[in-house]
Amino acid sequence: MQLKLALPKGSLQDSTLELMRKAGFHCTINSRSYFPWIDDEELEVMLIRAQEIARYAEDGVFDAGLTGKDWIVETSADVVEVVDLVYAKQTRQPFRWVVAVPESSDIKTIQDLEGKRIATEVIHITEMYLKEHGINARVEFSWGATEAKAPDLVDAIVDGTETGGSLRANKLRILDTIMYSTNKLIANKKCWEDPWKRHKIENMAMLLKGAIIAEGMVGLKMNIHRENLDTVLDLLPSLKNPTISPLADGNWVAIEVMIEESTVREMIPALKRAGAQGLVEYPLNKVIY
Repeated sequence: MQLKLALPKGSLQDSTLELMRKAGFHCTINSRSYFPWIDDEELEVMLIRAQEIARYAEDGVFDAGLTGKDWIVETSADVVEVVDLVYAKQTRQPFRWVVAVPESSDIKTIQDLEGKRIATEVIHITEMYLKEHGINARVEFSWGATEAKAPDLVDAIVDGTETGGSLRANKLRILDTIMYSTNKLIANKKCWEDPWKRHKIENMAMLLKGAIIAEGMVGLKMNIHRENLDTVLDLLPSLKNPTISPLADGNWVAIEVMIEESTVREMIPALKRAGAQGLVEYPLNKVIY
């Protein structure tokens, strides 16, 4: 048996394949190919644009896929959202769709969009947002280079961003965030009722989620004299409790713990001053709660 899996081609391709690798699924792809080789005979993988994956999954062309919540909403796809996976092409921040206007524009609030022209790739999402705010505006599809269209072609744009840097570089000012979007592992509803396929998808979801959690964490090992143990333990956060193992010298113990990578630069000097020796930091591939 095989599970047909769609992965996003384009800007998310590299980060998705790297996430798959950390989850234990190694893919190899020719630059001109849409069908990666994967070291799992139970998976058949195809690369297509993220915008299309949810629709094809709903229709049963694929059993499962990785795509953004935004494209599920935009295409009104009726699929199972198996797990939320917070990763993007540059950062681990949620992707967001924003309304933006030129810095010199007289448009100061959302209400000022009344009667204006807006360019975007997400027609449905934009129209829902405008309707929710009681605004009538002309929304037109943008085939690309959306940031360059205001003010010469349109009054405002709705565009996607991770950091807002590209919008600022194009002298655009954000008025509001329409929606936040994270990537999701999705499944066809009929496929989800198949015990073998559901089991395979759930296993993949667990490993992918574990790989993402691990990206923000590291492991630490160290040796501690027992007289310093309580002081060191007070410094250490952990998912539960650190692992403590006796050493050959009964006066010493070894401690192993997982911590947030962002805290390492403060944590290691503090542990050293508290008596820790032989400190070793190492990366983690997966953390499964």
